[in-house]
Formats: sequence, structure tokens, C-alpha cells
Amino acid sequence: MTTAAPVLPGHDCPLCPRLAEYRMANRATFPDFFNGPVPPWGDPNPRLLIVGLAPGVKGANRTGRPFTGDYAGVLLYSTLIKYGYAKGEFKADPNDGLQLVHSHITNAVKCVPPENKPTPAETKTCMKTFLSGEIAAMESLKAILVLGQIAHIAVLDVLKIRRASAPFGHGAEHKLASGATLFSSYHCSRYNTNTGRLTEAMFHSVFDRIKQVTG
Repeated sequence: MTTAAPVLPGHDCPLCPRLAEYRMANRATFPDFFNGPVPPWGDPNPRLLIVGLAPGVKGANRTGRPFTGDYAGVLLYSTLIKYGYAKGEFKADPNDGLQLVHSHITNAVKCVPPENKPTPAETKTCMKTFLSGEIAAMESLKAILVLGQIAHIAVLDVLKIRRASAPFGHGAEHKLASGATLFSSYHCSRYNTNTGRLTEAMFHSVFDRIKQVTG
């Protein structure tokens, strides 16, 4: 039986009033930006799913592609290329020709939130309405990588896993009932990399394990 394609938000998704209001303000301030819920992208039948937090106002909210246009994408996409999960050259432009290989990227919250901080209610709404269907449709998954604690909690809630049984921690691994493995990493944000909370070596160490799991 073929799993139904996941539901994705429309460009004017009204489900979270605060995010919709912020979107309209950004459209007035930055009329050339994408300014809408950023769709996931990549291989539709991936071995690896990467779940981030939300678009950055001048990153994915500008370009319309996850982790594209702000600093967070530099480490992420260079790592994906290094480990064979992407091919081409990342130029922080959705038209750069970069392709994801056996991998898929999405965000727990599809719309850019004020100050990069979605509320718990907004995260829950997006998780129940969109993220749950995305994950359910990916029957070939062998690994899920969550970037940051909010994305970690969203994925646990989608999979109905008790938070206490799978705590967040950089490099943590949790075997899922599906047979896939959940991996956790600190978010590859400029703040985390500039402060040394996340180094390239630390990020690559997580991908060393992911590569072992996904083949």
C-alpha cells in the first residue's frame, strides 16, 4: 500500500495567527523575499531526514529553501556534501543546482517566527498538521537527525515517544520502533559555532555514526 503524500502548508497558511501577522509584516518590509511557509526539500524516499527548528527571517524565509541564505546552512550543506548526502556546490541560493542524495530536510515550524522563537502552541500546531504526515510518508528512513532541542521534542511528540525516555543531548542516539535511529545534535547556528558550543568536528562525529546506520 502506498502512503499518501503529506499535507504541506499553503503560502498563506492561517493556522498560527502570530506567525501569519509576522509574515504579512515581512512581506511589507521585504517584498522580494519568499515570505511564506518554507517547504521541505530533498529525496522523497530518503534514508536520512534532517529536522531543524524554523526558517530564519533573512535565510530560508528569504530564499524559500531550508537552511539557505544564512550561516546555519554553511556547516550543514558542506557536511552533507562531504558525507555523500548532497552533490553539487552550495552557494546559499535555491538555484545553485545543489541536489540532496538519499536525504531530506524540513523544519519543525514552517514559518519564520519573531526572534526565531516559536511558541509551544505554534510548534504543536505545525507538528500535528504537517510534520507528522511528512515523517509517516518516509517509509525508507534509517535515520532522523534533529538539530536542537525544540526539533527533538517535536519529533518525539510525532512518534509518541516519552520525552524522559529519549532525552536530548549532542550525539545522543535512540533506536526507534520503526528500526530507524534518532540522532541529536546542537543546532548549526552561527551562535553555536561562534561560541564553540558546536564545532565542525563535533558535527562530523554525529554524521560518522549516521553514515554507519544509513549505509
